[in-house]
Amino acid sequence: MATIGIYIGTVYGNALLIGEQAEPLLAAAGHRVQLFEEPTLSQWLDESIQIRLIITSTTGQGDFPDTIGGLFSAMKEQQGYQPEVRYGLIALGDSSYPDFCAAGLAFDQLLQQQLARRIGDVLMIDAGEYPEPEMAALPWLEQWVTLL
Repeated sequence: MATIGIYIGTVYGNALLIGEQAEPLLAAAGHRVQLFEEPTLSQWLDESIQIRLIITSTTGQGDFPDTIGGLFSAMKEQQGYQPEVRYGLIALGDSSYPDFCAAGLAFDQLLQQQLARRIGDVLMIDAGEYPEPEMAALPWLEQWVTLL
C-alpha cells in the first residue's frame, strides 16, 4: 500500500476535521498516513510520500489560509515539473462569495500546470450547503480510496 500525506489549509478547523476523518479511513485501507497541519515544501517533497491529499479552505477574497499559503507560494516559485506527484484535492468555500473554493482551485491549477496527476475529481464543499463539511467529504473519501 501507499504512504499518503494529507496537507491541511484551515482557519476555523473544518479542513483539519476532514483530514482527521480521512486519516483512519485511509489507514483502514492499509495505507500509511501522515497529516501536516502547517505543511512545508520539504514535507511536500518527502520522497517517502507517494500520494498527496490537499484539503484547504478559502479565505477573504479567494486567499489561502496561512497554514498552507506558504506551501503554495514555495511550490509556485521553487517547483516546476512534478509528473511523479499523484494527488487528490478537497476545496472548502462558501458559494455566496465570488471566489468560491478559489484557494483549492488555484492549488489544482498549479499542480496541473506542473503536470502532477490528479486522482479523481476535485471535491468542492459549499459551507452554505454543508455546515458540517465532513459529511460531504466522507462519501468522496470512501470513493477516492478505491481509486488509489
